[in-house]
Amino acid sequence: MNKTAQTVESAAAGGAFYIEDIYPLVDGGRFPVKRIAGERVEVWADIYRDGHDVIRAALLWRRERDGEWRREPMTHHTDDRWSGSFVPDHPGRHVYAIEAWTDEFATWRHAFELKQKAGVDLALDALEGAGMLTKAQAGGPAAAAIILRQCEDFLQTGEAAPLLTDELQDAMAESQLRPDLTRSRLFPLMADRPRARAGAWYEMVPRSQGERPDQHGTFKDCIARLPDIAAMGFDVVYLTPIHPIGRTNRKGRNNAAISVEGDPGNPYAIGSTEGGHDTVHPELGTLEDFREFVSACKRLDMEVALDFAVQCSPDHPWLKDHPQWFRRRPDGSMRYAEDPPKKHEDFVYPDFSSEDAPALWNALREMVLFWIEQGVHIFRVTDPHTKPFRFWEWLICDVQLRHPETMFLAGSFAGPKPMKGLAKLGFTQSVTYFTSRTQKSELEQYLNELTAYPVRDFLRPNFFVSTPDNLAYHLQGGEPWMFKSRAALAATLSASYGIYNGYELLEHDPLPGKEEYLDSEMYEIKARDWDKPGNMKPYIRDLNRARRENAALQQTSNLRFIRIDDGNVIGFVKESVNQTNSVVAAIALSREAHEFWLPLGDIQVGMQGDRRNVTAVENVITGERYPLEWGGIRLRIDPMHDPALLFRCLA
Repeated sequence: MNKTAQTVESAAAGGAFYIEDIYPLVDGGRFPVKRIAGERVEVWADIYRDGHDVIRAALLWRRERDGEWRREPMTHHTDDRWSGSFVPDHPGRHVYAIEAWTDEFATWRHAFELKQKAGVDLALDALEGAGMLTKAQAGGPAAAAIILRQCEDFLQTGEAAPLLTDELQDAMAESQLRPDLTRSRLFPLMADRPRARAGAWYEMVPRSQGERPDQHGTFKDCIARLPDIAAMGFDVVYLTPIHPIGRTNRKGRNNAAISVEGDPGNPYAIGSTEGGHDTVHPELGTLEDFREFVSACKRLDMEVALDFAVQCSPDHPWLKDHPQWFRRRPDGSMRYAEDPPKKHEDFVYPDFSSEDAPALWNALREMVLFWIEQGVHIFRVTDPHTKPFRFWEWLICDVQLRHPETMFLAGSFAGPKPMKGLAKLGFTQSVTYFTSRTQKSELEQYLNELTAYPVRDFLRPNFFVSTPDNLAYHLQGGEPWMFKSRAALAATLSASYGIYNGYELLEHDPLPGKEEYLDSEMYEIKARDWDKPGNMKPYIRDLNRARRENAALQQTSNLRFIRIDDGNVIGFVKESVNQTNSVVAAIALSREAHEFWLPLGDIQVGMQGDRRNVTAVENVITGERYPLEWGGIRLRIDPMHDPALLFRCLA
C-alpha cells in the first residue's frame, strides 16, 4: 500500500469528531488533575465535526480500577464549546473521557421542521423518520414503549406530528445506534480527601517533648502535649523521623563534625543496630506506644504525619544486608550524602541506579505501607528532588491505588520547575518559597503564580512559617508583631500552613550570619516551658478558629488581591468553593501603625444567580460589624497589638 492510500485509510478509520481544548488537563493529560472527593468537577471541551448534523456529547468517568463507566450528558454552549460535570464519590485515582456522536434522529427532525416551514412536500421525509424508529434497539423499556406508541400513531394517522414530539426525541436519543461514536483518550484525575486541601500543621521533634533537657522524650511525653496542640486548633501533628539514629559519624551540637558522649545525633541519620525505617527509636518507646500516640491524636480530631527520609546512617541494616543498594568511592570508602558545600557524613543516599534498583523500590514502598498499617496516612517526604522522579510517580500511584486516603507532602526546596514537576507527578501538597517572600509585591506575585492556571490544577501549597533547619532573617529579631504577621499571612493566604514547635514561644536565636537556629534541636534535646510568658498561643488559636469557621480560608485558589495605597499593608479577598463564605484580610508587613482605605465596592458575595454587593463586614475575631460607606471602609492597624484584620463579607 502506498503512502497516500495509507493516509486515506487512516483518516477514514478515525473518529468523525474533533474533541479539543479539553479542560481540566495537566500537560495534555500526562499527569493527573487534582480535585477533592465529593465536590463537582467541571469539564469543558471544543467538540465539532463536518456538516450540520446535530451533535450529542457525554462525559464518562470511573475510578481507575473500576470496570464500569458512569455518564453524564454534556451541554452545548457557544462556538462549539461543551461542558459537563461529575462528582467523584470517594478519594482515589480516577479517569475521565468525552464521547461525541451524531444524533441522527434529531438531525432528521431539525431538517424536517425547516422544510415544513418552507412548505416543502414532506411525505417521503416522514416515512424516512418513521423508518428510523424501526431501527432503534439500544434503549430501555420505557424508551422502547414511547417509540412503539409514536410509530403506531404515525402509521394509523399518516400525520407527522407523532414523530415530532420532544418525548420521542429523548427516547430516540437513548435508543438509536451510534455508528460514528468517537471517544477521547482517557485523562487522569486524583480525588483527594478534604485534608489534602486544607489543614493546620504542627511540626514536633518527639525527643524534645519531655520536661528535662538531659532526658530523652518519649511517645508518652508527646501524648501529654497533644491537648495543648489541639487547643491551638491544629489538625495535623507532623513528626520528624522517629527511627533509631546511627552512631557512626554522629554529629554533635550545632552540627559539629564530632560528637561527644550523650549527644543524641541527627534524627535524619536513620538506622542503627536496633533497626531501620520500620523501627522506632528505643528511647522514644515501643511500636505499641506509637500506635497509642496515633490513637490519642485521633481522639482529639488530629492526625499524624511522618517524615519519610530516604537516607540511611552507615549503621542502617540495609548497608549490611543489601550493600548493592549503596555507592562506594574508588578507594572503597562510603560515598556520603553531599549538598555542596555541606557534607553529611552521618548518612548516605541509596543508589537508585544500581542493578538491584527494583528491589530497593519495593523495599521503600514496603516502609510506607508498614506505617500505613500503624495508622499513618500522611507522609512528608524529605528532599524528593534528590531521588528519581519516576520513582516517586510509581510509589505514590501504587500506594494510592491501595490506600486512596494517603497524602504525600513534597519537602523540596529545589528550583521552581522541579517543584512543579514533583507536584505534577503525584505529590498531594508542596512546601513553598513562602519563607523568602516578605515584600508586598513578592507575596502578590507568588500567590498569583500559585493560583493561576494551570498551576492551581496540580500544585497545592503548604506555607510553613519556619522549619527545624530554617530560621528566616525576618524572624531573628524576635519581634512579636513579625511572628504574628507571618503566621497570619501563612494561615490566610494558604489553605494549608504549618509551624515548627517553638514558634509559638517566639524562638529566634540564630547561628550568626545564617538562617539557622543556634543550638538546633536537630542535634540536641531541648526542654521548654510551653506556657512561657509572652507566648503567642492565644493568637494562633484565634487564627485557626477563624480558619475552621470560614470555608473561604480553607481553599487557596479563589483569591484576589485588593489595591491598598500602602506599600506595607497587603489586602485580599477569598471565597469558599461553594460561594457561601467570603473573607477579606488586611495584614501589616511593617511595625508602624497604618491607616488606609480598603476598597470593597466591586466585591460580590453569594452563589451564582444571586450575587450581591457587599454592604458590611464583620470582624471574624471580635464579631464587630462595620457598614461600608462609599464602597469601602477606613481602617487602622496597630501591628504591636495585632498586625492582621480579618472580616467576613455581608450582603
